[in-house]
Amino acid sequence: MKRYTALSAIKTDISAGLLSLDTLAKYYLDRIKKFSHLNAFLEVYEEEVLAQARDLQNNWETRKHEPLSGMFIALKDMISYKDHALSASSKILGGFNALYNATVTDRLVKAGAIIIGRLNCDEFAMGGSNETSIYGPVKNFQDEARVSGGSSGGSAVAVQADLCLATLGTDTGGSIRQPASFCGVYGVKPTYGRVSRYGVVAFASSFDQVGPITQSLEDSALLLKVIAGKDEKDATTSKHSVPDFTRFKKQEDPKRIAYIEETLNSPGLDPEVRERMLGLIEKLKDLGHTVVPVSFPLLEYVVPTYYILTTAEASSNLSRYDGVHFGYRSPSAHDLESTYKLSRSEGFGREVKRRILLGTFVLSAGYYDAYYSKAQKVRRLIQNQTLDILKDHDFILTPTTPSVAFKIGEKLNDPIVMYLEDIFTVQASLTGFPAISLPLFRNSQGLPFGTQLLSGPFKEEDLFSFSKYLEENMNKELVR
Repeated sequence: MKRYTALSAIKTDISAGLLSLDTLAKYYLDRIKKFSHLNAFLEVYEEEVLAQARDLQNNWETRKHEPLSGMFIALKDMISYKDHALSASSKILGGFNALYNATVTDRLVKAGAIIIGRLNCDEFAMGGSNETSIYGPVKNFQDEARVSGGSSGGSAVAVQADLCLATLGTDTGGSIRQPASFCGVYGVKPTYGRVSRYGVVAFASSFDQVGPITQSLEDSALLLKVIAGKDEKDATTSKHSVPDFTRFKKQEDPKRIAYIEETLNSPGLDPEVRERMLGLIEKLKDLGHTVVPVSFPLLEYVVPTYYILTTAEASSNLSRYDGVHFGYRSPSAHDLESTYKLSRSEGFGREVKRRILLGTFVLSAGYYDAYYSKAQKVRRLIQNQTLDILKDHDFILTPTTPSVAFKIGEKLNDPIVMYLEDIFTVQASLTGFPAISLPLFRNSQGLPFGTQLLSGPFKEEDLFSFSKYLEENMNKELVR
């Protein structure tokens, strides 16, 4: 069967009698089994999927106009799906089933989507390679010796390997965009507050956002339209109206685009990534756009600021996993104190414990002002400097990642090197602004890497429209 990369093609073929949902469901289920060694899926809802596919096929004429009818989608193991397992890829939540749906899950189901399974991720979304999961690493479909990226590695590989049409991930510091770059797919982090966090396992509450990973820009826009919008269950969601992101606006006027010169001059940037980015800049100029370098002297502070603030929030959020209320409880515990100590020591993995300790340290009485309070001030400076750039420019253009996907195990034992993988993605996370990773490039080995566009708050419509324009106007040798 041919590979479908957009929901519109699936709907067209079903309506024309060229495809049935039963056939498509079996195709995806067979591929999940065939490529189970990639470790992208933790659980597949096979019987439910087949039953829902048959029901939707039998009622296609009445349900074909539902926005997501015909879409098979999977959820990162951070997103609640009632009466289904939810573990955040951690031992501490072993055996736990979600008691209710996340708001995004409800909106998917109401729009006609079929949820096909639960996806592997870094433990509690803490990682940039999907190597911290209690279930083991996810392998990159392009080169199985390489990482998928993280933390939404399972979400990216499931789309990359055509195990389902689309997935949802979560992005705290780049956890959608970075694996999307490594896997050659589309990844979107919406504006903070655009999408509800209700029912999503918390890592760092002032950063976390749910977003789509897809094989087409159209499906990313469609999914964001479905899951976005005010939610009374999440006070941080915005009342901003949700436009139809799928109606890409024609780009009639030249754009002013900034690129941060420190990113392209970074010694850690892969030479091939730099070369292709410079080629893209020249192409945009040839198309009539103004593309200028801007200085962002705070670039060296974005990663330290991000890790101080997110570890502090993680320390607070993960205090609820105590071995008493739910999840894992150490069999060696004999009183309340040992229950807490042993359950958390045995239940959390090394990286999660590292971040809890760091967060507890920066929040402690003697260091709060020196670290946490100062990091909050730097976060505001980063936001203000980014806004200053966007006052005079429509977009900020950067590589999504400094390099292509690295080998499994190559960086796991050096947390500082691993944390620096986020250097280009955390700016959008610290500011709360939307960003997208576009799969425009491959290196000389055929490995994909993405280009990131960042825009002002709640300007996803502009982001999608210009991304569509980029796709249509890039030379074939640039595009994947």
